[in-house]
Amino acid sequence: MADLALRWGSQSADLALEANDLARDDGLETALLISLYTDRRTDDAGKVPAGDGDARGWWGDAVPVVPGDRIGSRLWLLAREKEEAPALRRAEEYAREALAWLLEDRVAERVEVTASVPAPHVLGLTVVVQRPGADRADEFRFHSTWAAQEARRA
Repeated sequence: MADLALRWGSQSADLALEANDLARDDGLETALLISLYTDRRTDDAGKVPAGDGDARGWWGDAVPVVPGDRIGSRLWLLAREKEEAPALRRAEEYAREALAWLLEDRVAERVEVTASVPAPHVLGLTVVVQRPGADRADEFRFHSTWAAQEARRA
């Protein structure tokens, strides 16, 4: 069953169009975009960036079909952090946490995440997914603006 396709733009995802119709995604790109770029609620109010005060989260997590199941990632918590190694390690941790469902649901037998700063003020995520029985792994690359650095320049 196909999902409606999302395509990543410079800072957000949007529904994709093909031939004046909504495009479909039979692969994993849309699922990865939702998993990585939907804001997961944080249980630790002390980690909410200063001045924000919002623990965020998707409303559907209040009534999950599977108890304890949560959608999204905590990447948003890095918005005001510096582009340094500790933040990159947390980005990888948050992304792996958001993509853990791929392993739990046996959609993938291996998921690797690497965070980088491919350009100033840009968080890069490379996600490698090995599907069960597939000859080769699929690689996905996502880039988003590192908000803290942009805010400091303004």
